[in-house]
Amino acid sequence: MLKIHNSQTRKKEVFKPIVPGKVSMYVCGMTVYDLCHLGHARVLVVFDTVVRYLRFSGYEVKYVRNITDIDDKIISRANENGEDFSALTERFVKAMHEDSEELGVLPPDEEPSATASMPEIIDMIQTLIDKGFAYTAKADEGGGDEVGNAGQGDVYYDVSAFENYGKLSGKKLEDLRAGERVAVDERKDDPLDFVLWKAAKPDEPSWDSPWGKGRPGWHIECSAMSTCCLGNHFDIHGGGQDLQFPHHENEIAQSEGATGETFVNLWMHNGFVRIDDEKMSKSLGNFFTVREILKLYKGEEIRYFVLASQYRSPLNYSDQLLDTARTALSRLYSTLRDLDVSTDYDESDPAVKIFKQAMDDDFNTPEALAVLFDLANQVNKLRGEDTEAAVQKAAVLKKLANVLGLLEADPEQFLQAGASEESDAEKIEALIVARKEARENKDWAAADRIRDELDAMGIVLEDKDGKTVWRRS
Repeated sequence: MLKIHNSQTRKKEVFKPIVPGKVSMYVCGMTVYDLCHLGHARVLVVFDTVVRYLRFSGYEVKYVRNITDIDDKIISRANENGEDFSALTERFVKAMHEDSEELGVLPPDEEPSATASMPEIIDMIQTLIDKGFAYTAKADEGGGDEVGNAGQGDVYYDVSAFENYGKLSGKKLEDLRAGERVAVDERKDDPLDFVLWKAAKPDEPSWDSPWGKGRPGWHIECSAMSTCCLGNHFDIHGGGQDLQFPHHENEIAQSEGATGETFVNLWMHNGFVRIDDEKMSKSLGNFFTVREILKLYKGEEIRYFVLASQYRSPLNYSDQLLDTARTALSRLYSTLRDLDVSTDYDESDPAVKIFKQAMDDDFNTPEALAVLFDLANQVNKLRGEDTEAAVQKAAVLKKLANVLGLLEADPEQFLQAGASEESDAEKIEALIVARKEARENKDWAAADRIRDELDAMGIVLEDKDGKTVWRRS
């Protein structure tokens, strides 16, 4: 029985799709003004794994992940470069697809873009005005006519008109107003009101609308794209934790205000990426692009590193943890070496049940990875004793790993490409340090998994007086 943590209710819930056997899922994708960084990689890998497991579980999944290809950052970067915004976004969309492929991320079923969804965006804004959830800036303030009339001006969402504003984040309007620190904008009825349509400025891209030339605000883009692709009411909406407020909160207000229906049944948010235990941020300059990391590690090693932490927990970047991922994958690929695993896997194998129990518990990938290593130990013990049994277990190992997007390469090619199955001192020390960090963070599952990896390498650990020493068995 699949249980997923719902960010709105703040608890795990039994997953019940709107249509039995089918899942509709939307994830906020990239704003394409730069290369993808590790935070983007986590979103891509996490929700790709969710889709893979849902399909493995028998669901028919329609997965939509959007592209934001018009916003302030894109316009600013294009102006800095002296290029057309569309040339900029086209280049970075291509780069994003290349990075996704390196990470083993399958393409979404639909990938709508904001610029290609302009009619739907404008229609939703007009509906919100007609229903009293939005207003246009007055002519003497924002360049437009009176509220609700066509004219040249900005359009704002009236948060006070939506009774349940704050239900996702748990924030209340009175608290938000008390903490408001932004400069007063006379064009708004309330400082918390947010823009749906921005009046055109000189030398900026713009589209025709009932309110004059302009472009959409960021939040309305996702409301229009998700409902256009999946309908007014769908199963799962996902994204990074940083999007919960205000982006996803505003999506709810817009979508439910426009349709009068429940927008999403279940909200999923993956945790932040941290660098040396500090939140990764471009403003702090402590971020890595996927391409920078790919110079040192394979895409599958990055993917393993992401899945080694439960998706809602913080993900701390370190070379040592990526080295651990490399060693772990080498161990698994070595297990499959010289074994023909093209045979169908045995669905009744006990490991399949344990794997499903882990993944059914809010997609607990660390526990699922532990199942893979247990299978690898069984395969290696059977080698030389019962080849047929070893092959059967290896087939189960490969199938379950594939559900996580792992072990999809040829073992010999992977191992020859740089990952080594040799258990040298440097790698052993790196694993011991990673285990120590996991224990300090009270991530007992990760610590146990690393110890199992060392056991499989024939390394015995002894914890004495706060230090860990090792020896070969």
